[in-house]
Amino acid sequence: MVKIVIPGELLALNQYSDAERGNRYHGSNLKRYYTTICSMYTKKAMHEGLKVTGKIDIYCHWYMKDKRKDKDNIRFAIKFIQDGMKQAGLIKNDGWKEIGNYYDEFSVDKDNPRVEVEIKKHEKM
Repeated sequence: MVKIVIPGELLALNQYSDAERGNRYHGSNLKRYYTTICSMYTKKAMHEGLKVTGKIDIYCHWYMKDKRKDKDNIRFAIKFIQDGMKQAGLIKNDGWKEIGNYYDEFSVDKDNPRVEVEIKKHEKM
């Protein structure tokens, strides 16, 4: 199975909110930047064979350099990941028809922070 691996830590909600409060254009620029990063690594995974057909579930394993950020703030970056998947052409849209469920796991890897994203066919429960 091909994963999308995004090196480093993505922007957390508190950081994004601070940027928006400081200057609305700064928040917009950050969103564009992190979406582009996610798109780039999605394209890399697509080049390695990642394909999507039908509705999907998204599994994210968030490897952080430490435990300073709350998990809900970290998870906010799913927005950049989904928008990057859309920008790369992996998914047509990120609505209810295309995305089933989300699953998250959190770990610390101080030497290699990253996000590993697995895409699986949505299984109805």
